[in-house]
Amino acid sequence: MEKKSFTFDEIKLKLVNYCVYQDRCHAEVEQKMREFLLIDEAKDEIILYLLKENYLNEERFTRSYIRGKFYIKHWGKNKIRIHLKQKQVSDKLISSCFDEIDEEDYEKMIKKIYDDYYSKQKGLKEYQKKSKTIKYLMSRGFEYEKINDTFGET
Repeated sequence: MEKKSFTFDEIKLKLVNYCVYQDRCHAEVEQKMREFLLIDEAKDEIILYLLKENYLNEERFTRSYIRGKFYIKHWGKNKIRIHLKQKQVSDKLISSCFDEIDEEDYEKMIKKIYDDYYSKQKGLKEYQKKSKTIKYLMSRGFEYEKINDTFGET
């Protein structure tokens, strides 16, 4: 299949729309740019334009990603951090954006997932149900210490 060729302005518009549709990180935009045969100078110019016009904003992307993955997908901080690192977002930025998650909501989420999952465990001894449930929470990206703290109160 032959690649359709676009003018610089068409490519720029396509990338603006790509960023407008949903917040993107630099890595995603660079990946998308690989679809178009652009010289480095053109890529740099588009990235600078997207940044200057605020279509591309790594902090906004990170904050919206954290909110979505926690409040909608119910992921813990470890899993969110790993996925953001795969998108080449810096540790410093990730850490500074975790204030998007309310601590109280985080503990409530741990309790809710724990109770839901725990109640589905049938025919197991108490300690087995508990250990399976903790493993499950950890696989969702919740920190072991945090899980323990949440249940140290009960």
